[in-house]
Amino acid sequence: MANAIHTDDAPRAIGPYSQAIEHGGTVYVSGQIPIDPATGELVEGGIERQARRSLTNVRNILEAAGTGMDRVLRVSVLLADIGDFAAMNDVYAEFFSEPYPARAAYGVAGLPKGALVEIEVVAAL
Repeated sequence: MANAIHTDDAPRAIGPYSQAIEHGGTVYVSGQIPIDPATGELVEGGIERQARRSLTNVRNILEAAGTGMDRVLRVSVLLADIGDFAAMNDVYAEFFSEPYPARAAYGVAGLPKGALVEIEVVAAL
């Protein structure tokens, strides 16, 4: 049985999906764009601020599921500009430590609401 995860400490889904789903001891967190859950607005200020907000949203969802960033197995990072990779990576290192999760990063043509970054993860409980 799949269980939907929800927290008010991350933005509401902007479509027909859950913030995360837990199934069989694994948590699948939907892609998080840098929306501040308190305001419902996209965080302004560049890739560093946006990556930090996206990762904070991910962390808050994982905590609501009963797990944490140290249990993340895989990360996908979508960047509106692949030239932001190094700056995003600096922020990413604030949230993860060794052993680092597996990761893929992609440059994409566009993201919802004009976001610069979207991050999704898979974690163990």
